[in-house]
Amino acid sequence: MPIDAPARGQQPRHAPADAPAAVTAPPPVAGEPCVLLKLGEVVLKGKNRELFERRLHNNIRAALKGLGIPIHVGAREGVIVVRADRGGTVEDVDAIARRLGDVMGIVWVHRAWRVAKDVDATVRAALDLVAQHPLVSDPARRPAFAIKARRRDKRFPVRSSELNILVGAAVQDRYDLPVNLKHPEITVSIEVDQREVFVFTDGVPGQGGLPVGMSGRGLVLMSGGIDSPVAAYRMMRRGLRVDFLHFSGMPFTGPESIYKAYALTRELDKFQGGSRLYVVPFGKAQQQIRSSSADRLQIIAQRRLMLKTGQALARRLGDATLVTGDSLGQVSSQTLTNITALDDAVDLPILRPLIGMDKVEIMSEARRIRTLGISELPDEDCCTLLTPRRAETRAKIDDLRQIERRLDAGEMAEQLAAGVQEHRPGYDEPAPAAI
Repeated sequence: MPIDAPARGQQPRHAPADAPAAVTAPPPVAGEPCVLLKLGEVVLKGKNRELFERRLHNNIRAALKGLGIPIHVGAREGVIVVRADRGGTVEDVDAIARRLGDVMGIVWVHRAWRVAKDVDATVRAALDLVAQHPLVSDPARRPAFAIKARRRDKRFPVRSSELNILVGAAVQDRYDLPVNLKHPEITVSIEVDQREVFVFTDGVPGQGGLPVGMSGRGLVLMSGGIDSPVAAYRMMRRGLRVDFLHFSGMPFTGPESIYKAYALTRELDKFQGGSRLYVVPFGKAQQQIRSSSADRLQIIAQRRLMLKTGQALARRLGDATLVTGDSLGQVSSQTLTNITALDDAVDLPILRPLIGMDKVEIMSEARRIRTLGISELPDEDCCTLLTPRRAETRAKIDDLRQIERRLDAGEMAEQLAAGVQEHRPGYDEPAPAAI
């Protein structure tokens, strides 16, 4: 088949040293821009795979709704293609790709070009993509490249290996680049589908995991610290749709911790959409715990009351589990004995996705998901209101139950849950000046 590429040397990649410098824009790529999404764990779901993919398609549409770009979502074998309807621009597709990088269940996001199912069209798109690659535009570089073709449609008359050779020869003729199949600096991927061919170079890793909503609903106890946002992210990545519950020290502290919880929820909302933040003014309840002769058990008694309040609210919302940022041994209240005493406070299961992580690992994850900077902002956390000189590391459940009987903790938790303030910190909405 004829290949639309000039002979070697006809367009030298580097001009002679004495030639005047010519600045030319790279040619537009021949084809339609689109986004190619690669799935991972979802494709292993057997007979339930259709349910997972349907949920993922719905999450993709919901995530892109705020962009205001009409889209078309199509399914392939383990691949999802997202196109901008009515002649979407390259900028539209770039915005779509950036937004979909935060959608759970997607392993790779590729800005691809959709071309006719034809060898010549495929070669033209590959040449144009190489021309636009930043390594090729650098006159000091001569990057090695590789072509990786795959035929999902085995009826296509050119085998994958033959397509590699044809396109690779055209790239060499046009740009005089070396080939390195093991460690290429530029990889041009070609995927032959049932109706079209997709050509792309680089991609960005997605979030992986499962589509949000496939594993039910949970309630995250959200402090203003580093740990609980990471715990929320990890559970969303496992398909859990989460609500957020924050305990404020008001009226004995300022609203700063609420602002932080709002900002954290808004940042995490990009992973699921439609997030809800519930705020409990907890200062007066803490004052009652302080006056109940809890002494060294104050911190554990407070956390049990938080869990009881969380359970009362979760039942109102239809959430089936509680999520905390506990890490075993990280602080004195997170010993194995104390964690067991906390589990005794409620009937709902408590998920602790950070239980085996250390602080460095948690901070690294928080930095990656862009919550660390918010968590490190100063505020007066409600926990600072109850800080005994020495916290109990081996709390006895009977002692805690006795304190709760004096406080009527069950009724107190129901009242706290009934008085929550609800906020909707949408990621696609502008941040408010105040709450």
